Order: sequence, then C-alpha cells, then structure tokens
Amino acid sequence: MRPGSVPRPVAADHGSATGPAATTRPPRGTLRRAVRLLDPDPRRVALAVLLGTLALGCAVALAAVSAWLIARASQMPPVLTLSVATVAVRTFGIGRGVLRYLERLVSHDVALRGMVALRTTLYARLAAGRPEAVLGVRRGDLLARVGADVDAVGDVVVRGLLPAAVAAVLGVGTSVAMGLFWPPAGVALAGCLLLAGVVAPWATAVGARRAEEHGVRARADMTAAALGILDDAGPLAVSGRLDAELDALRDADRRLAAAADAGARPAALAAAVGQLAVGLAVVAALVTGVPAVGAGLLAPVELAVVVLTPLAAFEATSVLPAAAVQVQRSRAAAARVLALLDDAGPAAPVPATPVPPASDATTDPHLVATGLTAGWPARPAAVGGVDLTLAPGRRVAVVGPSGAGKSTLLLTLAGLLPPVAGAVRLDGTDLADLPRERVVRAAVATTEDAHVFGTTVLENLRVARGDVTEAEAAQALARAGLGDWLAALPDGFGTLLGPDGRTVSGGERRRLLLARALVSDAPLLLVDEPAEHLDPATADALLDRVWHLPPTRAGARRGVLVVTHRLATLASADEVLWLQDGRVAARGTHERLLAEVRGYREAVESERTTDATATGPTGPTSRVDA
Repeated sequence: MRPGSVPRPVAADHGSATGPAATTRPPRGTLRRAVRLLDPDPRRVALAVLLGTLALGCAVALAAVSAWLIARASQMPPVLTLSVATVAVRTFGIGRGVLRYLERLVSHDVALRGMVALRTTLYARLAAGRPEAVLGVRRGDLLARVGADVDAVGDVVVRGLLPAAVAAVLGVGTSVAMGLFWPPAGVALAGCLLLAGVVAPWATAVGARRAEEHGVRARADMTAAALGILDDAGPLAVSGRLDAELDALRDADRRLAAAADAGARPAALAAAVGQLAVGLAVVAALVTGVPAVGAGLLAPVELAVVVLTPLAAFEATSVLPAAAVQVQRSRAAAARVLALLDDAGPAAPVPATPVPPASDATTDPHLVATGLTAGWPARPAAVGGVDLTLAPGRRVAVVGPSGAGKSTLLLTLAGLLPPVAGAVRLDGTDLADLPRERVVRAAVATTEDAHVFGTTVLENLRVARGDVTEAEAAQALARAGLGDWLAALPDGFGTLLGPDGRTVSGGERRRLLLARALVSDAPLLLVDEPAEHLDPATADALLDRVWHLPPTRAGARRGVLVVTHRLATLASADEVLWLQDGRVAARGTHERLLAEVRGYREAVESERTTDATATGPTGPTSRVDA
C-alpha cells in the first residue's frame, strides 16, 4: 500500500475475499510452509532444545538422586557417604531453574524473531502485491491475521515444536538410564512414555483439529465484528444495521464457545491417558523390581530410584497434549496468513512492457485514465466513462453527490483497486504492470479512512518517508492546518496518539493524514475529502493551501487531484469533474460549470446558503472542528 492509504471496508461487509472458510481443512504442508517463513535459526533452535533437555534432565536427575539419598539415608550410613548426593541435589535443583530460564530466553528469542520475519514478509507482500487482497478483507479480520494469527504461527515454536523435541530427547535418555539400572523398568518406562507422549497428544490433536479450524475463524469474525461496531457505531445505528452487527458478534462468540467445548472432551481423555501412563510406569517398576530385589538382582536403594524416577520423567510429556493443540491452532492460523499472502500475489510483478528507469518516473510523471470504469470487485460499477490526466502542476477536482463513486474512482486511479474496464497508465504503462515502488514514488494517495497508528505524531508522518525531520513535519502540519494543534500537544512530536487515532477529532485525523501525504516526495498527490468535519472557513482555507502546494524536495511541481464536497474553492482547479448517476455528467472549469450545468450551479448555491446559516453573524454555530 502507498503511504497514508490503508482503506477499510465498511462494517456491514461480513464476507472476506480471502482465507479459508470455517469448515475448510488447511492443505497438507501449510504449517511447514509457514514455519519456513519464520526463518528460524537452526543454531538457536538446537540451543533451545539442548537447554530444555538439560533443564528437564536436571529435574529427572533430582528425582533420582533424591530417591537414592532418602533410601540410603534410611540405612543410617556414615554422613560422608551422603555428601556427594547432598551436593548433587542442590546442584540439580539450582540447575533446573537456571537452565529453564535460559531455555525460555533462547526459545522466545527464536519465536519473536520468527514473528518479526513473518510479519515483515507479510507487510512487504501486501504493500507490493495486489491491493484488492487487502481491500477485500474486513479491517478487523485483517488486523487479526497480521496480529493474532502471526503470533499463533510463531507460538508453535515455543509451545509446540520445541516441547516435542525436548520430550523426545529426554524420553530416550531417561529410558536408557533406567535400563542401565533395571532393563525391564527401562522398557516399561519407554512404553509408557510413548503412551503419554504420542497417544495422548494424538487424541488431543484429533479433537483440536476441527475445533481450531472453527475456532480461529470464529475469533477472527468476533474481532472483525467488534471493531466494526466500535468504529462505526453511529453510522450503524443511523442505518439500522447495529442490531445485525450485534447479532453477528453474538453468533461468533457462540461459535467460539462451541469450538472450545468440542475440544474439551479429547483434551480430558488425553489428560487421563497421561496420568494412566505415569501409574503404569510406577506399577511396572514395582512389579518387576520387587522380585529382582528378592533375587538379589537389584539393590533396595536402586529399587527406590527405579520406582520414583518415572514421576519426574513424565514432566516432559505432560505438556505435549497442549503442544498438539497449539500445533492445530497454529496450522489454522497459518492457513489464513498464507491465504492473505497468496492473494497478494508476487512481490514484484514482471512488467508486460519495458519500464522506463525509476528516475524518469519521479521527475515529470503523467497519470492518465482512459475509458475508465471504477468499482469494487464482485459489485456493480460505481462510475464509468472517465477520461482524466494528472500531471505535475495540474489541479483536478472530482465532485458530486454522495454515492457518486468519487472515492472509488480515487482508489482506482491510485492503483488500489483494479479497473473494471478501461485503463490507468503511468507514463504509458498500466499500473498493474508496474512495480509497486515505482507507483508510490510517482503518486501518493490518502483516503478518508486511512490508518492512524498508535504511536507518536512524528512516527505517523514518517510512514510516508522515514527520514522526515521535525522541521519538515512542522511545515507539513502547518500547511494542513495543524500548526496550533501541534503547539498545544503536551509532548509535541513525541505525543502518543491512540490506536487508529481515537485520541484526535475527525477533522484533526483528516488533516494529519494530509500532512503525512505532504511529506512524501511523490509529485502527484491524490486526496480524498481533506476538509471533512471542518467548518466552512477552515475547510476553504485548507483546500486553498492544497491547491497551491510548494514543489517537492527535488523541485518537482505538485500535481493534485482532490475528491471533495466543498465547491467554494474550485476556481483554483484547472478542471472539475462533476460525477452524477455513475458517470461524468460534466467537466470543465468552475466558471464554465457554474454557467452551463444546472445541477452544479444548484449545488454551489445550496452550499453558500448552508454556509451562511451555519456561520451566522457571530461565527460558526455547528459543532465542527475549527
């Protein structure tokens, strides 16, 4: 996506253009493919397995030495005979805690690095791929995929794969060690470890697979519905869709609870199998060990070791049912993340025609729409028959009644929506055939609902250009009409904004997004409703500054296309496109449309009347941002 443009589908759109359905099982190899995208460091993984094995090995050794020490102490030998065992108990007790801490550090480092790698890959592919991959997904669902789903894929390392590897290594080692004391006990322990470490997780996985396939979708639907209600509660209430959204939220919660209940029975069975395996291992050691002691094949002290050690050995297998659940959860989450990646398409599409050098594209780019029909995928076209040219120094306004297709046209011109018909070309090459970086260097778009990040003011502006200085940011904010707002902030540029800009008003949000676009070096600027939520005087002053932008840092003149409902300042535009009934009803200068187009003239007169009523003799009376 280009800087400052993260469009959000409306809250009423329950569907998702990407991702598996709730009942679709992820294809084989899904989790392996996602784990490869985590790019785990084999050396760090091996170190984590080693530390985890040593930590649990200390627990097993602690149990064995403690059993020997207690049994031997009951025989009242000389104290020096017990000194080595006493020191060993302390060593293994301390070593278990220290090694477990180190194992957590290394394993979580592996997982967090993997999440960063996967999320970076996901962002890069979405930015460089087909925009409709993002535009076709509900905002809450998109946040769930790049957030919770990526985390779930990363969690498979710490909570799934590493515990299984540690349990396998420790199980083999403990069984061999027990076999050296008493072979039958070693064989019995190996069999019981297989029962607890293979059969129990398998039973858990069987129930968890279907539960997680339903649960991950239910969680995503719940997130999408909740965010939609929080973001658009007013419009939903006015349109009468709030009850339907609340019903959808309740349905998602019900499905999530049902999925959790479905996985509870196999989990309970797996827990019972695990405890049964522990009991069987102890009983087997007693049944075979007691006669061996009577026959002189096994010392009484060794019998205590053989019987009590399995109690610690099963600590490694006790986490495997939960690991199996995590594997299924990560697998379902991986399917959703990979579906988003696949829908985004290749990161760098191969141009169908030769592309001029990038330097030529940023000095004097021309964006040309020919016979363009714009609309959302799988929906009726919003506007058609558009011919338009935007070049450096040229100022174009797109106006018309609500629902005329203005915003959809802007998204299509920006390359964020594919044309339904016709073409949009940058310097003679279709946008779809150009690398995304090339388009972004030439044209930057900011939509009315672009995302404001929960970080500082300066970092929000640096989304467009990472090296923006505070001086440049101050100039952009002043041009966007936020100079006084910046001066009043408690920490200036370091002031933290709430998630999605909830700590700023609607007008401040629009102008912050405009300032983000202004710091970009792109010569072409496409802006959607920058004056929304402002009083008439402030809105007109802002639009006048937009029409007269200074050159970029490289000295290139700005070409500006503005989608707006304000008509008072359009005398500064070189051309005005009047959209009506899904087509360009008229085009020309502001003066020409006033003279020749009745609908346009009536809209201007209505605006003047409304402004006069809202302003009154003492200033603005409506509740808008100043």
